[in-house]
Amino acid sequence: MADAHIVGWGHTRFGRLDGRSLEDLVVDAAREAIDHAAISAADVDAIWIGNFNNGLTSDGFASSLALQADPGLRFVPATRVENACASGSAAIFAARDSIRAGAAKIALVIGAEKMTALDTPGVTKSLSGAGYQPEEADCSFPQIFARFAQAYFDRYGDGSDTMARIAAKNHANAARNPLAHLQRPLSEEFCRTVSEKNPMVVSPLKMSDCSLISDGAAAVVLASDDLSAGMRRAVRFRSAAQVNDFLPMSRRDLLAFEGPRLAFAKAFAAAGISVRDLDLAEVHDCFTIAELLIYEAMGLAEPGCGRAVVDDGTVAPSGRLPVNLSGGLKAKGHPVGATGVSMHVMAARQLVSDAGEMQKRDATLACVFNMGGSGVANYCSILERAR
Repeated sequence: MADAHIVGWGHTRFGRLDGRSLEDLVVDAAREAIDHAAISAADVDAIWIGNFNNGLTSDGFASSLALQADPGLRFVPATRVENACASGSAAIFAARDSIRAGAAKIALVIGAEKMTALDTPGVTKSLSGAGYQPEEADCSFPQIFARFAQAYFDRYGDGSDTMARIAAKNHANAARNPLAHLQRPLSEEFCRTVSEKNPMVVSPLKMSDCSLISDGAAAVVLASDDLSAGMRRAVRFRSAAQVNDFLPMSRRDLLAFEGPRLAFAKAFAAAGISVRDLDLAEVHDCFTIAELLIYEAMGLAEPGCGRAVVDDGTVAPSGRLPVNLSGGLKAKGHPVGATGVSMHVMAARQLVSDAGEMQKRDATLACVFNMGGSGVANYCSILERAR
């Protein structure tokens, strides 16, 4: 069966991008990806756009915005994909499936979100639509992940110091990423302490435990493996797995994190690897408690022991498995529809030694884990350099 390779990418800066519309972000990322892949827009067989929206902007029909990037894209099939915070990965998986099925040879995938046009309460309300409405409609996502954190603390002890170290690690990493929303380090002490600049959002989550409200877009060009042989760079999917769990939190054991755990297990099994074979990982740290739970879900640590891989430096830039060298959602930013595509771009850059100051030396195998909702839509990709 043919498979898809990532052969080019584009990525806007993430942040508060005043004066830049959703259309502007889509167009900028698409043009950069097409140029980077050294293809013509007329070569693109199909387009997928990951975009959550749910009232963040009035652009309710985003799929054809990509056609604005180049007249050569006119009449190309374009489809919007939505799966909450995993919308970007959902778009990549759909494009890859099309190539594997033989329906397309070259696909353009864009993830984009314009979030800062609303104030913080407006964004919070929009994102809350990704919860189970009969039971969770009045719960913000900080409230939802505060439940995870409190359940973790109740079972395993106070993890506040560990979460502060995760936040500080990711902010330090983002300082080496010129595309990140927040490019300045924050100390562990700042992240550990409630203050005027670091208020408690929902106990036990402080502002430093929460990802950023950001604008931004990222794009990749996927090509079938027979076409990619003639291209400058190629990053292949060694495996990819999607696992969806029940939407209601009441039907799940929060600390079992079963959807993410199964997604990792399926992806590792299909790739014929274990977590110890990875050189780096970009994971979905929408809140610091999420990154802590992901360490355990991916098998880096036993349940309740995730703090050990923070304390011993395993997940640090110089550690055995650096996590979120880009700064993660925590500091790079989290424009919802763009996140999954951005994570694949950041991992691909590492694998072709094009990550600048973020570069992990001799990286050959990377993991991307993107999550929609509270562990509901789970996407895990294992990527390796093909050329």
